Amino acid sequence: MLNKFPLWKNLLVLFVVLLGALYSAPNLYPDDPAVQISHEDQDITEFDMGTVTDALRAAEIEYFGDVVDGRVGLVRFNNLEDQLRGKTVIEQTLGGGYFSALNLAPTTPGWLQAINAGKMSLGLDLQGGVHFLMEVDMEAALSRRMENNMSNIRQLLRTERIRSRALTLENSNLIQIRFDDEESRSAARALIRTNFAELQPINREQGDSYFLELSLTAADVLQMQRDTIAANKTTILNRVDSLGVAEPVVQQQGVNRIVVELPGVQDTAQAKRILQRIATLQFHLEAPPGAPPSSYTTYEYQGQLVNVSNEVILQGDRVANVRSALDQQGLPQVEINLDAQGGEQFSRVTRDNIGTLMDIVLSETKTRSTFVPGENGEMIEQQETYEEKRLISHAVIRAALGRVFVITGLSTQEANELSLLIRSGALAAPMYFVEERTLGPSLGAENIEQGTRAVYIGFGLVLVFMLWYYRVFGLAANIALAVNVLLLIAVMSIISATLTLPGIFGIVLIVGMAVDANVLIFTRIREELASGLSPQGAISAGFDRALSTILDANITTLLVGIVLFSIGTGPVKGFAVTLMIGIITSIFTSIVVTRAVVNLIYGGRAVKTLSIGPYA
Repeated sequence: MLNKFPLWKNLLVLFVVLLGALYSAPNLYPDDPAVQISHEDQDITEFDMGTVTDALRAAEIEYFGDVVDGRVGLVRFNNLEDQLRGKTVIEQTLGGGYFSALNLAPTTPGWLQAINAGKMSLGLDLQGGVHFLMEVDMEAALSRRMENNMSNIRQLLRTERIRSRALTLENSNLIQIRFDDEESRSAARALIRTNFAELQPINREQGDSYFLELSLTAADVLQMQRDTIAANKTTILNRVDSLGVAEPVVQQQGVNRIVVELPGVQDTAQAKRILQRIATLQFHLEAPPGAPPSSYTTYEYQGQLVNVSNEVILQGDRVANVRSALDQQGLPQVEINLDAQGGEQFSRVTRDNIGTLMDIVLSETKTRSTFVPGENGEMIEQQETYEEKRLISHAVIRAALGRVFVITGLSTQEANELSLLIRSGALAAPMYFVEERTLGPSLGAENIEQGTRAVYIGFGLVLVFMLWYYRVFGLAANIALAVNVLLLIAVMSIISATLTLPGIFGIVLIVGMAVDANVLIFTRIREELASGLSPQGAISAGFDRALSTILDANITTLLVGIVLFSIGTGPVKGFAVTLMIGIITSIFTSIVVTRAVVNLIYGGRAVKTLSIGPYA
């Protein structure tokens, strides 16, 4: 029958609409302001939460919903003012080792969470958060690389019994070796050219001394800088992701800077702790008996004191990959994979020191909070960065080791934590904060209010115009338009897309584009009626013949959205996400949902006129 959907198709449309309503529903439940509590070394206990709640009651700060969830505790507050006051009280009560961060706790009902229905993630401009501009210390990266090379050259010359008077790092890109004779310098030059292809040797004489100067070429330095900033960018992103920050922005700016944006994080000090807590491995040999105290550092390892030589035989920046696994006996171990140069250096050192004890030191940079009294007697929080080193492996070198080796003797938790710290925390070079700013949740709420008002106004004007100009068909278009917005929100919630302020404006644009498709259809129906076609025939022809035009227009716009998403960042990408999803949902609603409503009104019965506005 003309203009009559079969029952299954009507039920399918109804099912899609109900599914959209179900998965968009969590966005109706606003999050509660909360403070998240954690500890750097242990789980949060009920005793810790009791201490916190007692302090909050003593300070007369209203709270509710204090719970322990896994390793962290969460305290909910009624408003932002109580949240900020509560965080200060919690920090002063718990002291060092504990971290407290402003957070937003979901209020979505459990039955919605059970079907994985969640809210859209909000961007920095809507939810608030912190923005950092960090600069990579390229000089330090170059110096670290050259110091590593110098240490290995010293070891190589000692092994090959080539005597040198002095081996020094003159600047970040110049190693200078002094010899007493030309023969020693020539032998050292040939050896270094074979084992350190990246270093360019230059001979120089001064008086009775023969110098060999080694440096990286400009091309090698440039490549090292590119590798360094790429490695640091990946490290920061992994560190932020491992701590559960939703939709962080980590992108390169210029040749040596990285922009970091963390939506939902309102505590600048806490965000710095996230970024600064880094870890790297250092490989040493045990200090020989009788070595001077200044040449080694003493560590405690499994109840015994171990003297570890201060000379680093391999730095952690040569670690290409690390993962925790189980050995053949089912015991935990950490598998470490070195890069090509690191593997060659490690193989040479271990081959020359079989029977010697090798030590692996985990160096971790941390930040702790201290409170000092201010001028007016109030307690002021200060941040202190410190380095913590511990010996994690002390074993005899049984044979020459290659690029891949394992660390054993760890518990399962220690193996997992070690692999995570190294994998996500080994910065290739130090970084410094150049700029920082905080976008408060109040400003984000204002952006949401203004953006939502724009959507309401645009939506309302379109509804009124369509209803006035297209009568009953305008009502069908308005129903489809409401379903379109519903499905758009549902899809963004399902895929956890991030909604930004430009994304809200993208929704306003989609409202106009969705109606534009209906305008094409209705105009075509008017033309068919004017040409003498029957009402039922005009409806069928209008939808069928306008389909190709609608698809052409929307597909070309979808391609533009894909390009914006692939090459854009920040606000551009947020706009592109909304645009692409909106185009797909608008095609469905303007063609399928609008026709389903029109068919319910006019389909399957004899009609002489259509309420679609004036036509010739």
